[in-house]
Amino acid sequence: MSDTENPAASHPLPHPSRVTISDRVMVRVAGPGTDKFLQGQFSQQIDDVTQSHAPRAAACTPKGRAYCLTRLVRDGDDVLLELPVDLADDTVAHLRKYLMLFRGTSMEVESDARIIGLMGDSTVSQLLPDATGRLATAGDSVTIQGGHLIRTMTTAEGMARYELWQTGALDKSLQQALNNIPETTLSDWHASEVAAGVAALTPATKEGFVPQMLNWQHVGGIHFKKGCYTGQEVIARMHFLGQLKKSLYRFATGQTETLPAPGEAVRDGDRPVGTVINSVGFADGSAELLAVVRHDAAELSLAPESAPDTTLSLRPLPYSVSEREQTGPSDT
Repeated sequence: MSDTENPAASHPLPHPSRVTISDRVMVRVAGPGTDKFLQGQFSQQIDDVTQSHAPRAAACTPKGRAYCLTRLVRDGDDVLLELPVDLADDTVAHLRKYLMLFRGTSMEVESDARIIGLMGDSTVSQLLPDATGRLATAGDSVTIQGGHLIRTMTTAEGMARYELWQTGALDKSLQQALNNIPETTLSDWHASEVAAGVAALTPATKEGFVPQMLNWQHVGGIHFKKGCYTGQEVIARMHFLGQLKKSLYRFATGQTETLPAPGEAVRDGDRPVGTVINSVGFADGSAELLAVVRHDAAELSLAPESAPDTTLSLRPLPYSVSEREQTGPSDT
């Protein structure tokens, strides 16, 4: 999640604040086969995607490796999802191969839509005071004129976060209230995603990990009781047999001139024990990152490959990862 245009995030993160999440695009799936198509490709139970619930989901290869991490939002009879800009074309092209089986159903990028990140509890009370109670937990959603307000994962430090998925013109009073919320940088939003333990795929990391390695089950992105979908057998086996031996950790660095890049190794000396997923640099020269690391190595003296003299220190996540207490065969 590093950002060359906004290379330094604030610490602490500013709130209340709003961010236009310009590195994501919104995609609309529409037509009579929408639900059946999505049910066969994503790790979420599509019947659970409602006007009041917008859960995360993953799409995977037959070997269970995630190539898409997203959120599913019900918009009338359609379903909206988000994709990283640098993966959107390939992801849509891949999914359209399956979509060909569903006549009259389409999947298109919504070029005029945008997603706005909101940090701080007061942002929603300013926008829509009567919606606060309906946005109590991550995944809760409220339909508004021109889009949807969605509660997303709170940071480990307790900062509430929301997303405004704008598909049309907002009500004038709502637009004015939005304009009154101070705007901050995309890097600040990326830092809040790291602090919330929410992974994002990049070209360097797609198809590299089963969703559970990315803690996707702990951000509401996997429905373990749903029927068959691409990659389901691997995902279910890893869950029910307790085979998860590595998962997503949050780390901080001290002062570093080199921001760890997605896909680079995390090392214990000369031994690779993990992979950087996302990273963000702060104005004071420090950085935070999310990395998939072996459970038996997470508390060792670790360093990113690009900065071997930089020691990583564990930072908290806002959720527990129960699989770290399990034992079983290697999942490598």
